[in-house]
Order: sequence, then structure tokens, then C-alpha cells
Amino acid sequence: MTQTHSDDLVVVRTFSYRHEAELGRSMLEGHGVDAIVSADDFGGFQPAVGAMTGVRLLVRRSDEKKAGKLLGNT
Repeated sequence: MTQTHSDDLVVVRTFSYRHEAELGRSMLEGHGVDAIVSADDFGGFQPAVGAMTGVRLLVRRSDEKKAGKLLGNT
């Protein structure tokens, strides 16, 4: 059985480009929600790879609803 914790990270949105995710991260952090950008784009050196795989914006599970509202998720 898998346990979930409020500190588990969840993907709140996936972007095509790192700069979009970084803007989302900044906006969330400005509202008190810690966020992490995760991408397989070689640290930003290969943005085309990130565009193909997606750039993920992660937050704590306990902040998921607040982050979704701030980002305009439905």
C-alpha cells in the first residue's frame, strides 16, 4: 500500500517551455506557494527537448488546490 503525505510533490501544470514554467513558479512563490520547475531540457541548453517532453511545475500536495486556482486551472 502506498502512503501519501501532504509534502509529496504533484505536477500542477505542464508547460512547453522553461521560461513559461519559471514565470508560473515566480507567481506562485509571490503568493506563498513553494514551487519547483522540472524539465528534461539539459538545464535549459536544449529547449526543444523540453518542448517535446514538457516542463513540469511541481508543488506540495497540500498546496495543489491553491496553486491550481492561482494558475487558473479548472
